[in-house]
Amino acid sequence: MSYIDEIRNSIEKKEEYLSKYACKSSEAIRLNKETKEIGIRLNFARDIDRIIHTPSYTRYINKTQVYTDPGNDNVSTRMTHVQFVSRAARTISRALGLNEDLSEAIALGHDVGHTPFGHEGEYVLDKLSQDKARIHFAHNLNSVRVFSVMENNGIGCNLTLQVLDGIMSHNGEMVKSKYAPVEKTVENFFEEYDRCLRDINYMKSIRPMTLEGCVVRISDVIGYIGKDIEDAKRVDGFDVNTLPQNVKEVLGTSNAQIMNNIILDIVENSYNKPYIELSDKMYNAISDLKEFNYKNIYKKAVSDNIRKRYTKIFYTLYDVYEKAIKDNDFSNNINSSYLKNMSDEYLKNTSTAQKIIDYLSGMTDNFIEKEYMKYK
Repeated sequence: MSYIDEIRNSIEKKEEYLSKYACKSSEAIRLNKETKEIGIRLNFARDIDRIIHTPSYTRYINKTQVYTDPGNDNVSTRMTHVQFVSRAARTISRALGLNEDLSEAIALGHDVGHTPFGHEGEYVLDKLSQDKARIHFAHNLNSVRVFSVMENNGIGCNLTLQVLDGIMSHNGEMVKSKYAPVEKTVENFFEEYDRCLRDINYMKSIRPMTLEGCVVRISDVIGYIGKDIEDAKRVDGFDVNTLPQNVKEVLGTSNAQIMNNIILDIVENSYNKPYIELSDKMYNAISDLKEFNYKNIYKKAVSDNIRKRYTKIFYTLYDVYEKAIKDNDFSNNINSSYLKNMSDEYLKNTSTAQKIIDYLSGMTDNFIEKEYMKYK
């Protein structure tokens, strides 16, 4: 036996000591069968590497978290956010004896489907998608599409079902006091995915198939709810003294305090259980802070004029790209930089509307601004 085989066997053996509720790498379901790789990485570790080596992951660095072009390099981008989510998820998973590789893969990949301009851009692209493609657009669904269809020139990354499902089910906008996984087959996963595309409200009811997916779902909240306050202080001079009293007492006022207190509460209330749970006081404090942030940070981060401008940018570029595809105009980037590199399968099976939506959704804030300035 080689040293590589010996090391791999040792890593596999370590998973025997994980919690009985953990998802082992040996349970991983890969949608397309592959020849077994020789190396020391198990399935979910391989998924981590596939995710971080994609161009979509690299583009996190210039995609909005809350503030677009804040004039301060210390303010979060989408890249910062996924690192916070990953760190929180790994800490919780380690404490609960869960699979850290699976949690990390879901966390690092969960937001690649985000549009330029953050959630405001997502709202616009959802309306555009309904108008042009007759389906909804949501960043979690688009993240699944990125890894399953768009990456690797239209071939996809062939991530495991558990990672794709955790990404699809990560919705951190909905805070719950208890997160319990539900068993799924490949067929169940795609049924949920397709139904969400046609009924955006159905997305509120889907749950992850693994406890690690549940960990990432609450970690998504942990990754933004305190950091957004710090960013608001830097951009708008937000005063933490205005936070609700129960938030200050239970969570604290700094991002470090907020993350630490939530994580400790989760571990205390979830240890050796088949679900992730928050104490009542912690759940209430998080809910109150989330509501407070919406009123005092998120709604103030983008003005009505900026929202109208985002709408104009997306719709203008859609029309430009639609004409370019129809005219086979290779002076336009959608043909020369995007479609020419995509697989025959992607080109054949993707509608014109979906091709344009795919292209727009993957843009960074800077790139979409440059494209708009060329054609406005």
